[in-house]
Amino acid sequence: MTTDVNSEAAPIDALLGAYAAGTLSPALHALVASHLEMTGRNASYVAALEGLAARELDAAEPVGLGSGPAMLDRILAADAAQPQAPAGMAPHGDVLPVPLRRLIGHGIDRVRWKGVLPGLKEFHVPATPGEEASLLWIKAGRRMPHHTHEGSEVTLVLKGAFRDKTGRYGPGDIAIGDPELDHRPIAEEGEDCICFAVTDAPLRLTGPIGRVVQRLFGRH
Repeated sequence: MTTDVNSEAAPIDALLGAYAAGTLSPALHALVASHLEMTGRNASYVAALEGLAARELDAAEPVGLGSGPAMLDRILAADAAQPQAPAGMAPHGDVLPVPLRRLIGHGIDRVRWKGVLPGLKEFHVPATPGEEASLLWIKAGRRMPHHTHEGSEVTLVLKGAFRDKTGRYGPGDIAIGDPELDHRPIAEEGEDCICFAVTDAPLRLTGPIGRVVQRLFGRH
């Protein structure tokens, strides 16, 4: 599923615009940066947006920084505290792009997966309050439970592919779900699917099995 901004996919436009403006959370920023690294699609659009933002900044009235040296020290200290991945491309065989390696602090080989359902493993990634970020490993051919979203779900495919009612998503593609979408993603046969997903609200299971699970665990 293409995510080129000349399509009518308004959600991807908003996501790319927020990336260019620097207003995304660290997890979403790493997701979009990884998309740009993997495919190169939308790179010219993002560059144009960043150019517009730079021109607006140049035209703005200068504002004093106050205690400049102290502020610079705080910025440098905060940057040094962030886990850093090696510069350049990810090591051969690692499906994690460099922005995700920086966010997580290590490569795919050190991920401690946790089984969630048959054919589904998950690894939680640190995220801002009110947000959840995870790496997902879905066995080839596996169908996920029917679900919808109480908020937004942004998913980047890192390896393999999956399909749902909105189309097919392969490596580098971004899928965006919202409360209007009720779907059941299916990993394609032949290769396990690894994704990075960021949500800002819980998923809600639908369908007969989902309704039973929600009753048993008190989910509404």
